[in-house]
Amino acid sequence: QVQLVESGGGLVQAGGSLRLSCAASERTTGLYIMGWFRQTRGKEREFVAASSWNGGSTSYADSVKGRFTISRGSANMTYLQMNSLKSEDTAVYYCAARRGGWVEITYDYQFWGQGTQVTVSS
Repeated sequence: QVQLVESGGGLVQAGGSLRLSCAASERTTGLYIMGWFRQTRGKEREFVAASSWNGGSTSYADSVKGRFTISRGSANMTYLQMNSLKSEDTAVYYCAARRGGWVEITYDYQFWGQGTQVTVSS
């Protein structure tokens, strides 16, 4: 069972940048599809971005296209670079891992981290 730990959240002004990291307890490159999701209080969890097993394919929510980039680092690291942040990006961000075929947007992830808070002040 993969354990995921997010880090890198914090408070940033609108227009600024943050880089979120997701550390897995085992190798994920080549084995797991990795995704980032976010949730604000009172709302359902929202898909943000996903990366295929080796990062060759990626997908993004329309709301973050051109501003966020998902990438795979070392064998067990996944990142979310967030630029040009807006107040509406404020949320708890979750890293997730799944086995199976590549699907651009799905919520069918088997493993989830605890989340990291991102707050964008306007």
